[in-house]
Amino acid sequence: MNKFWIIALDVYKKNVRSISFLIMLLAPFLLMGIIYLAGSLASNFSSDTTIGIVTSDHTVSQALTKSKVADLSFKSYDSQKAAQDALKNEKIDGFMELDTTDNTVVATLYNTSSIGSTTELGLQQMLSQIQSTLRAQSLDISTEAAASLSQPATFSKTKVSFNDQGKMIQGEDNSAVQLILVIGITIVLFIFITSYSSIIAQEIASEKGTRIMEVILSSTKAKTHFYGKLTGVILVALTQIVVYVAAFSIGYTQLKKLDFVKSLLENFTLDKLFGPALWFTLLFFIFGILVYAVLAALCGSLVSKPEDTAKAVQPILYIGMIGYIIGFTFGTNDPQNIVIKVTSFIPLISSYVMPIRLATNTASLAQASISFLLLVLFGIGLTLFSANLYKSNVLVYSEKGMFQSLKESLTILANEKRK
Repeated sequence: MNKFWIIALDVYKKNVRSISFLIMLLAPFLLMGIIYLAGSLASNFSSDTTIGIVTSDHTVSQALTKSKVADLSFKSYDSQKAAQDALKNEKIDGFMELDTTDNTVVATLYNTSSIGSTTELGLQQMLSQIQSTLRAQSLDISTEAAASLSQPATFSKTKVSFNDQGKMIQGEDNSAVQLILVIGITIVLFIFITSYSSIIAQEIASEKGTRIMEVILSSTKAKTHFYGKLTGVILVALTQIVVYVAAFSIGYTQLKKLDFVKSLLENFTLDKLFGPALWFTLLFFIFGILVYAVLAALCGSLVSKPEDTAKAVQPILYIGMIGYIIGFTFGTNDPQNIVIKVTSFIPLISSYVMPIRLATNTASLAQASISFLLLVLFGIGLTLFSANLYKSNVLVYSEKGMFQSLKESLTILANEKRK
């Protein structure tokens, strides 16, 4: 046990003190700072988008120039030539030619650079309203009556459950907020897997390039060396998680004092937000990292030199990407799809998919428990298999690739068991 902790702490200290870990730790804070600074600068230095209007319909032109829209203003021009000169001299950001023949608004926007999709969508909505008004006037329909015709139907949803007597009980639907939290956690999971897979594989394969594993294994058991290295890197990941949790806790105490945060959270309580879906998500997150870490360690032990670790972890990254894509593609848009139902029980992929099914209320707690149990059993089996195989594959130096190394390691392990 003493040798185990010596190896684990040595790996931990070496990685925590590295510049790469510091950059990886501070990167999210730097990114949030840049986003906040960019948003502040944009709000302080932004100016209204000015659009020129060229049309023979003075009523429409006057309606647009007098309209009050945030960050958008209009200026009327008598001719296209005048609007072109204004655009060339950068007095306006673009100009529209409008034609209202037969009460149908046809608009063409001319601009030298994009005005943004949000602004374009706002223009389309305004023109659609003008067209509705023109057609209502031609049919001798009041503006209020025309507005009522285009008023959308009222739609609402209510989450229900049934008690033991079969009676339906209405409840509160917090799936939208829980889905946002779950998606955030699964994104962090994918980032951690991407970052630490190569670190673990590199750590396991580091001695293979120097051909000194025979010396190491003569003084330390192979399993002790394997578990020590694996534990050291996992402790590094846990350190990063603890720092982020602490930073979030400190930041939350300040953010909750802001008015917009208060209004956002006034309809929610911690009991509703931190329900079973979120707790299961955290369990899938933690055990997902552990299982992927073991798989990365196994792949790292199969390479002949540290330079090959990037190729070794590619299958791991592909598996993680598949789970990530399935969760976001089907989980958010079609949670009842058979693909997401099946993959939510497949270890490794289930870490992404099952939490999203829980957040969308398409999986029961019993199903989540079964999926989590399968993940744990798979993780235990993979850990035992990797540790038993480590002594064999760590001494295999095959130049034919990772799968050939695995084949040779299995042969060596089988021969050892026959003795």
